[in-house]
Amino acid sequence: MGFKVIIVGASGLIGGYLLSKLISSDDISEIKLLVRNKIGIVNPKVEEVVINFDEINKYASTITGDIIFCCIGTTKSKTPDASNYRKIDLEYPLNIAKIGVKNGINQFHIISSLGASFESNNAYLKLKGELENELKKLNIQSLHIYQPSFLEGKRKESRPLEKIMLPIMKLLNPLLLGPLENYRSIKASDVAKAMINQSRKELKGVFTYPSKQIKELA
Repeated sequence: MGFKVIIVGASGLIGGYLLSKLISSDDISEIKLLVRNKIGIVNPKVEEVVINFDEINKYASTITGDIIFCCIGTTKSKTPDASNYRKIDLEYPLNIAKIGVKNGINQFHIISSLGASFESNNAYLKLKGELENELKKLNIQSLHIYQPSFLEGKRKESRPLEKIMLPIMKLLNPLLLGPLENYRSIKASDVAKAMINQSRKELKGVFTYPSKQIKELA
């Protein structure tokens, strides 16, 4: 029997690459997607479960398996309301993790951000740091936190700022040496590869991967 996995955020940049790689993996038998709206994946391995994330406890019985990959997130432009932003970036993944723990899921892999810290003056990084801290309190058997820097990849939605930043980052990357290597841009597909590679190791504890290490693990 192969692994049964759950992906939250499969329609996003990293989640999309992750889904594609898991579908083609021989050691994955079942992929459950927790989605707001169906994204139209037709594959015998894949089941799309449409849920209301605000009432996640109603769907607790569906959050079962071996591994959860959480790639959910939003942006200020898409979610300008601060309370909704907090719900999507902190409350949703935390509630899913809590249910997963109760249901015996051993591994939880989540996308955070380089520089995440509860003590940060940056609201985005502070929120990510708060999420990391709360997840660590759940005593998940195997918790993996990925902190990528600027992501490279083709998104479904238009992000003008990223289009401007990408060529700039490509020029800057060779100049970022030593400790600054963490700030080099990283391919979203490499983040997905690293997540899958780490999920196949029998690791117990809390593991945090900054961007440079993610690239090495891919």
